[in-house]
Amino acid sequence: MQPQIYPCIWYNNNAQEMAALYCATFANSSITSSNNIVVKMLLHGNTFMLLNGGDKHLPTEAVSFVVECDTQEEIDNIWESLTINGGQVNQCGWCKDKYGVSWQIIPTILPQLMSNHATAKKVMEAFMLMKKMNIATFQKAAKMQRLFSTIFAKG
Repeated sequence: MQPQIYPCIWYNNNAQEMAALYCATFANSSITSSNNIVVKMLLHGNTFMLLNGGDKHLPTEAVSFVVECDTQEEIDNIWESLTINGGQVNQCGWCKDKYGVSWQIIPTILPQLMSNHATAKKVMEAFMLMKKMNIATFQKAAKMQRLFSTIFAKG
């Protein structure tokens, strides 16, 4: 059997509460085991462990969890769930939940638009101005860049 690798989030005695928020936020999620010290859960098929470790080590931006979303509705729902009741909104699709855990909520279309030389510049400009990602804004920026490229290529 291969060893299993998964993240453990150390926090100050809120593991059950955190697990409830995360399982409510992400589809196909559930708590798989729990005791006074640790809670293990599956978040959309990915194993996580939450540790009631006290306030000696708290989450920082050095580690974040990336959530790729296919639709704007998914982005909106997850963003709202994580930032409500004390979460923090940051630039470029980053946010923190009320426990200080960092998340990047990004559309699945973004890497494709960023890797396309013809659209990358305008998409990056739009990206840098956003907090919560907006798929329609990216698509509009890419479309405008393609239009300008076509016009200037014809000379």
